[in-house]
Amino acid sequence: MTIELAVQRATAFDALPDDADFASWVRAALQGLENAELTVRLVDEAESRDLNHRFRGKDAPTNVLSFTAELPKGVDLPLLGDIVICAPLVAAEAREQGKAERAHWAHLTVHGVLHLQGYDHQQEAEAAEMEALETAVLASLGIGDPYA
Repeated sequence: MTIELAVQRATAFDALPDDADFASWVRAALQGLENAELTVRLVDEAESRDLNHRFRGKDAPTNVLSFTAELPKGVDLPLLGDIVICAPLVAAEAREQGKAERAHWAHLTVHGVLHLQGYDHQQEAEAAEMEALETAVLASLGIGDPYA
């Protein structure tokens, strides 16, 4: 398996996982893909809010956004897309939910990678499938059920 992962740190937040952590979480979440290219961008609330507003019409920061690559017809590249994670929200949510911050980072990374592969949670059945897959992937990493 060849994974090309770029981790961009566009935040002043200093308590961030390292590239090896992100690579491990991404690799675990890839569902049968032999090759993949993606970017994980770590941002502050202002950039998260701007992107969430522009692309989802929601004027507030959010914990994770996924942007699936839209390749021209006939172009066959392993490019999955980009994941944007709001670092201050990850820390705040982990505290509020009584979770280990590292486990929450892993969960949001896995969640974003699954979105890049076409998984969604808009419908109840889709949400159940995606949550079960997230839980299984996280368990394979030694991380407990994020929905418990």
